[in-house]
Amino acid sequence: MEAHTVKKIRACFAPGNRVHLVGIGGVSMRPLAIVLAERGMVISGSDMNATVSTEELRACGITVHIGHSAENIHGACCVIRTAAAHNDNPEIAAARAAGIPVFERAEAWGVLMQEYKNAICIAGTHGKTTTTAMITHIFMEADRDPTVMIGGYLPLLHAGHRVGGGDTIIAESCEYCNSFHNFFPTVAVINNIEEDHLDFFQNLTEIKASFRHFAELTPPDGKIIANGEDINTVDALHGLSYVTFGLGADNDVHPEHVSEDWRHCTVICGGKPYCTLSLAVYGQFNLINAMGACAVAWQMGIDGQTAARGLAGFRGAGRRLEYKGRCRGADVYDDYAHHPHEVRSMLQAVRTMGYQRVIMAFQPHTYTRTKALFEQFVTELQEPDVLVLAEIYAARERNTANIHSSDLAARIPGAVCFDTLPEVSAYLQSIARAGDVILTVGAGDIYKAGEAICEKK
Repeated sequence: MEAHTVKKIRACFAPGNRVHLVGIGGVSMRPLAIVLAERGMVISGSDMNATVSTEELRACGITVHIGHSAENIHGACCVIRTAAAHNDNPEIAAARAAGIPVFERAEAWGVLMQEYKNAICIAGTHGKTTTTAMITHIFMEADRDPTVMIGGYLPLLHAGHRVGGGDTIIAESCEYCNSFHNFFPTVAVINNIEEDHLDFFQNLTEIKASFRHFAELTPPDGKIIANGEDINTVDALHGLSYVTFGLGADNDVHPEHVSEDWRHCTVICGGKPYCTLSLAVYGQFNLINAMGACAVAWQMGIDGQTAARGLAGFRGAGRRLEYKGRCRGADVYDDYAHHPHEVRSMLQAVRTMGYQRVIMAFQPHTYTRTKALFEQFVTELQEPDVLVLAEIYAARERNTANIHSSDLAARIPGAVCFDTLPEVSAYLQSIARAGDVILTVGAGDIYKAGEAICEKK
């Protein structure tokens, strides 16, 4: 971030100033609003729809407008926008016309980040939320009183954020639109790098360059911690000095004596035993995420027993293989997986849980991702015993690619496809039986299909 931008934001972030947030109900906009309000600023915002998030903000005394209007910014010294809000948004257009500065959400977080001695920023195509949550559990167990920003719900915090009084901020850091380039990490964590967000990045080469720039934001006395077994990550960080984690013994942080379900092991850091780990979450990918969390704890001077206790208490973040309830004897789980690699890893974890039949309702997320990764989706979506497809969740896009979930269904034997979520729910309920696990999977609103069939207590 340019120095003059930092200076302008700091001038606006003074107690008593009014700051307006466009898209205030978003997963990282909501905690930003609360943090700024607690620092004495007068906060207002707007969102397209009334949600639980907007109601929570109102309960905090924050003015929230439903719908966007130029009148909403009256009296604001600056406007902060979510990445999905463009220059044609009436509030942003009005601010620019009036000479009111408009800043990106990530720029605002970046300025706040500079106020902390330790800024732990967790990036990667997959596993950001889980790894951020695991690190949060460890730092809470260590009484470090961190400030936290997670792109999901963490039961420990009863939210996706926390405002602490310690010297550490722990922040999930997204590569989309290069937003994490606005951060100031003292510890940069990279889980993995794959092709994604191809509505912004041109190709994998550009994605790797973006992650390298993120890693290079760390100061000379900072730390880069990265997956030493991810080929793209290793390539992106070539020539840089960093701490590695992974499953293999050649990594600085790795497990030994791993159980068949990937939940129990001895963690080795720098060639010496660090802790004995017992996880409550399943899957190889969660063990890898835990190695990344242990690497951070080790580098930040937290003892192994404290790290092990923190991780033992982690039972998943919201929408990460989250148990929702039961339907006609079947267990219902929800997961945020929306990339072929994430779907594969999640299904591998579920297969270790001992169910007789895996039923998956999948909602592809965005047209560009579905088109770009179509063949990979065809491969991975053949793994469940029963596949139910919902229509593609548009998110920020229009269907210029003319692609539909029915195109996937046509390539996957036995797949069924429905246009609406109520149809998905009705079908899932009709086929559920004892011994099944029903998975609702995707980054959109597919979770509603699972919640609709769970038996009321």
